[in-house]
Amino acid sequence: MRRTTFKILGVGFVLIGLIGAVLPLLPTTIFFILAAGCFARSSPELEARILDHPRFGPMVRSWREHGVIPPKAKMMAVGGMVIGYVGFYVGSQPRLVWALGVAAVFAACAGFVLSRPSHPTA
Repeated sequence: MRRTTFKILGVGFVLIGLIGAVLPLLPTTIFFILAAGCFARSSPELEARILDHPRFGPMVRSWREHGVIPPKAKMMAVGGMVIGYVGFYVGSQPRLVWALGVAAVFAACAGFVLSRPSHPTA
């Protein structure tokens, strides 16, 4: 039952990651990282397919082995957060407390992304 649950979650994360590959504001790599983690617990063959994927595999391996987020990925992630916040603010015109609360969440997420190393350390 546990293996099946992790396999289903992994497939779901792959599907979301694939959607994110074509939608500009939806992240991609994080969903492949989550899928690889699920497949590590349910299907080593599917985990290997993600790790060996020519486009997504290197980023998943870099994260797994060194906690690395490449500079271009950082720029895209933080840029997406800014665009997402502007869309939220303009679209919903929230009260000040909500605007500041959502800004704080986005800032914390951006801070985490920016605090990760950009390159593996020796």
